[in-house]
Amino acid sequence: MRIVQTSQVIDESKFNKFHLLVFLWCFYAIAFDGFDIALYGIGLPMMMTEYELTLVEAGAIGSYTLIGMMIGSFLLGSLADIVGRKKMLAVCMLLFSVFSLLAGLAPNSLTFTIMRFIAALGMGGLMPGVIAVMTEYSPKKNRALIVATMYCGYSIGAIAASLTGMYLMESLGWRFLYWLGIIPLITLPLFLKQFPESLSFHILRNQGDKIATILNKVDPKGNYQAIDDFEYVSVKERAKGFPVKKLFSDNRGVSTLAFWTTVFSCLLMIYGLNTWLPKIMQGSGYGITSSLSFSLVLGVGQIGGSLLGGYLVDRLGHRKVLLFMFLIGAICFVSLSVTSNLLLLYVLIAIGGACTGGTQNLVNPYISEFYPQEIRTTGLSVTVGIGRIGAILAPLIIGLLLATNLAPQNAFMAFAVPSIIGGIALLLVQEKYGCSDRMIITSNSYPKTKNEII
Repeated sequence: MRIVQTSQVIDESKFNKFHLLVFLWCFYAIAFDGFDIALYGIGLPMMMTEYELTLVEAGAIGSYTLIGMMIGSFLLGSLADIVGRKKMLAVCMLLFSVFSLLAGLAPNSLTFTIMRFIAALGMGGLMPGVIAVMTEYSPKKNRALIVATMYCGYSIGAIAASLTGMYLMESLGWRFLYWLGIIPLITLPLFLKQFPESLSFHILRNQGDKIATILNKVDPKGNYQAIDDFEYVSVKERAKGFPVKKLFSDNRGVSTLAFWTTVFSCLLMIYGLNTWLPKIMQGSGYGITSSLSFSLVLGVGQIGGSLLGGYLVDRLGHRKVLLFMFLIGAICFVSLSVTSNLLLLYVLIAIGGACTGGTQNLVNPYISEFYPQEIRTTGLSVTVGIGRIGAILAPLIIGLLLATNLAPQNAFMAFAVPSIIGGIALLLVQEKYGCSDRMIITSNSYPKTKNEII
């Protein structure tokens, strides 16, 4: 009986049809997260008129929804390491799909908020789940780029929402955007049939046949069999104990708090921009179509930042690239508050997207690789859950700023603060206490992996 190190098999594998299948489903799922967040800001001006909402009330509804996402991140995301990531992703997609449709049918703002809150529970558990699965099944050599590219689905979803709003909202109304949320429910049976469960889930249950099937897809030349020893004893030993407590064990406490602060800063910027960007630009004198075009550019910038950043991370390491992006982001937001040239505004908003959504897309795999496989989803879920506090505060803070006599465009200045804080927090991450998946930069600038077993 041979001993098979599953993490090593995946690390050394080459991207093939199996990896592509996992990638496409994760991309598809996260696209609806981006679609969901963007559509609230896009439909907000028309919704405020129909429901007769004030700026503060509109911001509060956005914050209540994000509370649901925070709870979903803590509860559903953490449960994924116990009941299985595939099952929990299916539950998340079900919740989002059904209750997004119901939100689009809501007769008043109270009902709308309740439906959005329940839908948000599903969206909250979705993000850490897809990132953990994609990280687990990605070859080591290009892992950062693969995960960052997958997470571009978030930006594609936001772009799709912007385009839908630009061309269909005036004729079909804001509710139509929420009706499109039923799509994941229609595709759920196919997802359950094709998507693989986490290997760690199968290992803990001694399901050798399922492990061998997956590994033979990852590495077709491996000829893995159900009778192989997939390190059952060592994996079960590491899985003992309370997962959240392990985030602070083995000298990981300082880094865990640093990650919480970094994600808090990122999500505050992302959700503040996604919620209020169209309204800020309308208040600055741009029409509804022009205002929505800025959301489109924001999404394009997020994709560009994710792809370029992922490429650089695989060569320079996470910390250097992320620190540079936080710095550029702070400069960008200060510039946005004092710029009136239209072309320059588009360029700066694209850069802002790259340094907010793009930055978060790179922070996610950094966090995921830092924690051992058995607590990977928990680590990411709790971190994103804490970070959601920033997302919750963002719509309300910007709404309060806009309710003052402050010129709308000057609100961009507020986003420079969390960009600086996020960069400072990142400096406190102690990579030497991370798990064996972390990148070690050598003299030739290419990442290597410690010769250890996760």
